[in-house]
Amino acid sequence: MEVNVKKVNNVISKVYKNSIAEELGIEVGDLLMSINGQTIHDIIEYRFLLSDEYLEVEIKKINGEIYIYEIEKDYDDDLGIEFTNPIIDQAKSCRNKCVFCFIDQLPKGMRETLYFKDDDSRLSFLQGNFVTLTNMSEEDIDNIIKYRISPINISVHTTNPELRQKMINNRFAGKLYSIMQRLADAQIQMNCQIVLCPGYNDKEELTRTISDLEQLYPYVNSAAIVPVGITKHRSHLPNLDIFDQKTANETIDQIQNLQKMYLDKIGTRFAFLSDEFYIIANRKLLEYDEYEGFIQFENGVGMISKLEREIQEYLMKISQPQKTRKKKISIATGHSAFEFIKKMADEIMNECKDVEINVFKIVNNFFGETITVSGLITATDIIEQLKDEDLGETLYIPRSMLKADEEIFLDNITLDELQKTMNIEVVPCLNEGCDFVDKILK
Repeated sequence: MEVNVKKVNNVISKVYKNSIAEELGIEVGDLLMSINGQTIHDIIEYRFLLSDEYLEVEIKKINGEIYIYEIEKDYDDDLGIEFTNPIIDQAKSCRNKCVFCFIDQLPKGMRETLYFKDDDSRLSFLQGNFVTLTNMSEEDIDNIIKYRISPINISVHTTNPELRQKMINNRFAGKLYSIMQRLADAQIQMNCQIVLCPGYNDKEELTRTISDLEQLYPYVNSAAIVPVGITKHRSHLPNLDIFDQKTANETIDQIQNLQKMYLDKIGTRFAFLSDEFYIIANRKLLEYDEYEGFIQFENGVGMISKLEREIQEYLMKISQPQKTRKKKISIATGHSAFEFIKKMADEIMNECKDVEINVFKIVNNFFGETITVSGLITATDIIEQLKDEDLGETLYIPRSMLKADEEIFLDNITLDELQKTMNIEVVPCLNEGCDFVDKILK
C-alpha cells in the first residue's frame, strides 16, 4: 500500500500505559491510517468510529510496515493514544472581520499561535472555543449532525441578519439562525455567546436576539452576554464604545426583567451576564443558586460567586484555627477581581492568624487600562509593577494568566522566567476554592 506521508496528519504522539494501544505494541511515531477501512480526516471521525465494539485498526509503523489490528472492546473503551495535532486535520481559520475582534487588537511580539483566528466546530467541541458558523460548508454542518458533535459553542452576537453581517463583515453571517434551527431539529445542544457592543447589538437588539434564541430552547441551553473588550491597539479599526457604570446598570436591569420572564415561562433564567457587568455597575452579583449550575462559567458568568462559595465552604470545614508557620505571601490579580480577592484574603487571614496576605492590583498597561480581567494580565506588567514591592516568600496568580496547556504568559514570557526575574516562587491557582486555599496554606 502506498501512502503519501506528507498528507497524513494523524501521527501518534503519545501511548498511554496499560492501554489497548500499548498492549498491541503501537508506538509513538506510528501513523493511524484507518479504522474499519475508513480514513480518518479529523478527531470527530476518530471518536465516532472508536465507539464501535469491533475495530480493524490500520497502523503504519515508522519503518513503513503496515499492520491491521483486530480489536474487540466495550463501546466506551479508548485506544489510549494521542496525536501530534489534537484535531488531526488542520484547524480552519476564520475569514470574518468582526468589529470587536480581539485578535485584531493585539500588539506585535506575542505568542505566534495567538494571531491565528480559528472558527472550527471541532475545536468548539474539543476545547470549548466559540464558532460563528459563518465559515462552514454544507458538509461541515452535515458532519456536526452525522457525528453528533454536541454541545457546540456558538458566537451569536445578534440574530438580526443585516446587523450580524455588519458586525461580522461576512456576507454569509445572516444565515446563522436557519443553521441553528437545523441543528436544533437534529437535537444538537448549543451554548451561545453574545459579545455586547454599545450602539450595535445592545438594548432592543439584545432583547430580540435572546428572544430568538429562547425559541430554540432546550437545544440552546443558555446565552452568555459579555462586554466588548477594547485594547489600546485599535488603529485603523472601527470606533467602539465600552460599557460604563450607567450603561452596565441599564443592561443589568434589562436582563433581570428577561430572566424573570423566562424563569416563569420555561423554568430557567436562560440569559446570563458575565461578572464584569456587575463590577462595572458596582452592583451585587446574582446569588450562587441563581446561576443554575454555572453553565457558562468559562465565559466569566458567576465565576466570582462560585469561587466565593467554595472558599467559604472550605474554610468552614476547618474545625479550628489553622496552625501554620508564620509567613507572608502576595496575590496578583486584575482590576475586576481585586476587591473580591482582597475580601477573600481577609477571610483566610481571619482563619489563619499566622498568614499575612497582600493583594496587588495589576493595571493592564500592555493592552490598555480598559482591559481589566485577570486572564489578560501579562508577565511584563507583573514585573514592572511588583519589582520593588515586598512580596514575601511566594506570589500567587490566577492560572488563567497562563496558556491552558503550557506555563507561558501572553507576552511570551514563561512562568520560570518570571520567577527568575523576580527572584520569587510564583504559584498559579485554579478558579477553585479548595485549590486556592490549599496552595496558600500548604
